[in-house]
Order: sequence, then structure tokens, then C-alpha cells
Amino acid sequence: MATDIEAELAQAQKAREAGNEGQARVCARRAAGIATREWYRRRLGPGWHGDALKQLQRLQEDVLVPERVREAARRLTTRVDFDHTLPFEDDPIEDARGIVEFVSQREK
Repeated sequence: MATDIEAELAQAQKAREAGNEGQARVCARRAAGIATREWYRRRLGPGWHGDALKQLQRLQEDVLVPERVREAARRLTTRVDFDHTLPFEDDPIEDARGIVEFVSQREK
């Protein structure tokens, strides 16, 4: 799974360099979702599945997770408005990396 996560983060960076911030956000969200799903599988056993949004929504509601990580999950799941803007400044790639780092450092 680590290679899938790294591949998504690399795609996010390529998208950003090409000026496609929306695609960078999608790839960053997928990377964080993969890492989160694997962490929950390690903690709770097999059977935990779902897309990246579902994974990040669960993470942001988990009181055992530090607030900074839950906030990163909230930012990654916030929808853009009609003008493709967010109500805050964000760096989805850094948010994803923070989530990946947190779940990677915890066995359970």
C-alpha cells in the first residue's frame, strides 16, 4: 500500500506543477484515504473498506486522533464552491502527508 500512497502523492505534485490544483487535491485525498483505510484495518481488523471520503470522514470524527490530523481530514473533505474556491487557505498535499505520517507512525 505504501507504493500506492506514494504514487498518489507523486501524481498530486505533478498535477500541481501542471497548474491543475483540483486534480492535485483529488490525488492527495486518495493518498490520505488509502493510508487511513490501512490504519483502520490494522486497528480494527479486516472488513474495513470504503472510498477516500468515507475514510477521511471517519478519521475526522475519531476522538483518538489529534486535532491537527482531524482538521487536515476536514480540509480534504470540504467541497469547493461554484467558483472552485475553499473557505480557507489549504495545501492538500501537505494535509495528506500529515495524515499519512500520523497513521504510518501508529501500529494501532
